[in-house]
Amino acid sequence: MDAARSPGWSIGLGRSGQIMATKDSGSIGSPWVISALRAGKGMRVSLYRPGDNTDIEGEVIGEISGNPREMGRQLRAFLEDTLLED
Repeated sequence: MDAARSPGWSIGLGRSGQIMATKDSGSIGSPWVISALRAGKGMRVSLYRPGDNTDIEGEVIGEISGNPREMGRQLRAFLEDTLLED
C-alpha cells in the first residue's frame, strides 16, 4: 500500500483484503472511491463516483498485477491518472 500513496488520496484496507482509496468530492459523506479487489492473479481496479454504493461492483477501470510493490505503483498510476468529473 505504501507504493500506492498519492497526494489527495487516503488509502486503507476494506473488506476481504480490498484496497480502497478515497478522495474528497466536495460533497460531505460522498467521496470518490477507487478500489482494488483480488481477481485471478492480480487485482481488478474499480471507480465509484460520489454517492455510489461501494458494496456492489463499480465501474472497472483496469487491472493490476505483479509483485506487491509493482501493484502499488500501478494503483498509484490509476489514482493520479483517473479523470474525476461528474
